[in-house]
Amino acid sequence: MELLEVKNLSKNYKSFDLKDISFTLPKGYIMGYVGANGSGKTTTLNLITGILKCTEGQVYIDGISREEDIAAYREKIGYVGDESYFPDNFKISHIRKTWKAFYPTFSEEKFDGFIRNWNLPLNKQIKDFSRGMKVMLMFASVFARETKLLVLDEATNGLDPMMRTEILRLLQEYVMDGEHSVIFSTHILSDLEQIADYIYFIHQGRTVLYDVKDELIDSFLLVKGESAKIPTALRQELIGLEEHAYGFEAVLPSDKAEMLGNAFLCEKPTIDQIVIHYIMSAGNQARAK
Repeated sequence: MELLEVKNLSKNYKSFDLKDISFTLPKGYIMGYVGANGSGKTTTLNLITGILKCTEGQVYIDGISREEDIAAYREKIGYVGDESYFPDNFKISHIRKTWKAFYPTFSEEKFDGFIRNWNLPLNKQIKDFSRGMKVMLMFASVFARETKLLVLDEATNGLDPMMRTEILRLLQEYVMDGEHSVIFSTHILSDLEQIADYIYFIHQGRTVLYDVKDELIDSFLLVKGESAKIPTALRQELIGLEEHAYGFEAVLPSDKAEMLGNAFLCEKPTIDQIVIHYIMSAGNQARAK
């Protein structure tokens, strides 16, 4: 069953349009939502959480839209961004008290457990926390609630490798029961290589790619070799062709593999490489106009 349904989501600004974003995320899965800065990732996530109102489209979480029942909709969402949303003058005790009053499912016991395990300071104001401490505090606050969907916007920024590994483990545990899901926007695409089930790639407010992660990776080849050996027909099919003094690198749809012959080195790309070459391709096309 789908936990998150996004249908033809659009948001119009004077200088930017998010247009017709549609996808579904089943229960028990993690989606990586990727793209360059300014591509529309944060706008999409803010529309899902209800921070922004869409120009067109609809979002359903566990079958409920924000318009149908705003309280139930909000209760299903846990959100962590790259900036702390706690008041600077708060201490952990203030957050515990406020969250307990505001969220019916908030567990003080779970919250305190995360605080102890992560050694977060009880007597400091939030303004005196490091960036990593603020991020971990946000995660403690959402993991202490009975949410259905975690919406993460660059949420692992500022974490050291050990803490990032801990968070990735907790995200996998969160979806393990088949009743919860995560949509995760991040520039640390190696994190998504580890835990994502689906990848949604957006560029300049438009959908580029959307697929199961493993199938997406299998649908491309990373191609390297000598630029002088690229036939004209192949050059037209290569995505994000990057040429330098030592040769070239690009990605190619796997169904075009017969065009390569034996002149080039091929390997399976990472999500990072696919995204980078698609962004390069868009830039090359814009410069050619």
